[in-house]
Amino acid sequence: MKLYHSPNSPYVRKVMVTLHETGQLDEVELIPSSLGPFDTDAPLHDKNPLGKIPALERPDGPTLFDSRVICAWLDERAGGKLYPAGDGRWDVLTLEALADGMLDAALLITYEGRLRPEEIRFPDWCDAQWAKISRACAALESRWMSHLSGSLSMGQITVGCALGYLDFRHDARGWRGGCPALADWFADFESRASMQETRPPAA
Repeated sequence: MKLYHSPNSPYVRKVMVTLHETGQLDEVELIPSSLGPFDTDAPLHDKNPLGKIPALERPDGPTLFDSRVICAWLDERAGGKLYPAGDGRWDVLTLEALADGMLDAALLITYEGRLRPEEIRFPDWCDAQWAKISRACAALESRWMSHLSGSLSMGQITVGCALGYLDFRHDARGWRGGCPALADWFADFESRASMQETRPPAA
C-alpha cells in the first residue's frame, strides 16, 4: 500500500496514528505529497481527483480517500476494534465527525493567515471558525469525557489529532481555557507512542 502523505497534515496524522495503533505501519509506503489549496500534483490527481491528502493506494482496488474512509478501512482490515458494534458505533462516529469539524475550521483559519494576502484577510471569518472550535471543546468537556476515557476508538484518535493541530497552529488562542478535564485527557493521550511518533516536525 502507498499513503500520499505530509507530516504536517492533521488528517494524515489521523491515518498514521491508526496505522501505529493497528500494527499496519510497516505495510505502507509513505509517498511525500505536500499540497496546498493552490498546488497541482498530477500524480496525486490520478489517485484522488480532489487533489487532497491523505490518499491510500491499494494493490487490489481503487485509491481510498478521505481520512474517515481510510481509517475505517484500515480498522476493518485489522479486525475492527476502533469502531465498536451496536449503538456505541454511532457515538464514535459522531465524536469523529465533531473532531473532523474542528479540524476543518482550524484549517480554514490557517489558510486565511498563511495564504490570503494580508490586506484582504477577514478576521471576523477566523473568529467565527474559532467559535465553532470553542463550542466543540465545550461539548467535549461537558458531554464526551466518558467516551474519551473509554477503550481506544477512532473518536479518541480524531480528537487527539484535532487538539494536537490546535497546539501546532493555533496555540495562542488557548483552547484549554474552560476545559480542564479535556486538557488533562489530552496530556495523557498525547503521551501515547502513536502520538509521539507522528508529531508534526515543522511550524
